[in-house]
Amino acid sequence: MTGSRRRRAPPEPAYVPGTLLNWNNSKHWDYDGPQPCRYCGVPTQLRDSHGSPAHKVHAEEALARQHAEAAEAYAAEHQ
Repeated sequence: MTGSRRRRAPPEPAYVPGTLLNWNNSKHWDYDGPQPCRYCGVPTQLRDSHGSPAHKVHAEEALARQHAEAAEAYAAEHQ
């Protein structure tokens, strides 16, 4: 007797800090001097993709959080 089984979707890959964005481009560095990070307030010379002062870890955490919220909203709409 053969039955059909529903296969589960593969698990979402876990977020690994430092892997979402490529920070090698010099546009992420401000040579004019440090400014307060938009997330924690500690001075940094790093700039996010919008040019705002942000530490790499904080910018990537915010991006991961936005992705998760968008995925949840999309899933809620399509149930």
